[in-house]
Amino acid sequence: MPLGRLPPVRTGRTGSVRTEVELIWIEKRLEHWIRFGRIAAERIATRRTRFVSFRPGAMFAFVRWSANDFGTIHSRIDILRAPGEGEGYTTLPFVQPGGEIHLSVEGWPRVAQVLAAIDAVERAGVDPCDAAPDHWRHVGNRIASGEVPRPYSAERHRAWLKRKALGQ
Repeated sequence: MPLGRLPPVRTGRTGSVRTEVELIWIEKRLEHWIRFGRIAAERIATRRTRFVSFRPGAMFAFVRWSANDFGTIHSRIDILRAPGEGEGYTTLPFVQPGGEIHLSVEGWPRVAQVLAAIDAVERAGVDPCDAAPDHWRHVGNRIASGEVPRPYSAERHRAWLKRKALGQ
């Protein structure tokens, strides 16, 4: 089996392929959460750990944060698309089997910028799950280069929906 092609997570009676994300919460130490995404299923493992899964093609934002006695030591946000069976993907910690990365940012100041960009998409009246994947790539690239991302507008969203309808 080629690298990055682990057996897909199969859930439910139909054996449908899903991407599963491990969410953890240890107060003031470790937090993994979903900022946006349409969760298809959820399973509680322990008091501090649960698993959520996404259908193929679903977009979601996965945030990871950890701290020690002196403050934040790691923060990261990834905006991913859940792969379908046979599609390529990138492996990530806590995401099984992985996802197609549209944005990946580390460091709290940059993570905060992405969270603000997500809020701006919501203020434009668009569910971040439905925003153009190109927008998330744009946001990640602009933040990486120290620039301010362009806002996502209703007009840009309409253009994305038309492109999507044409299969592009």
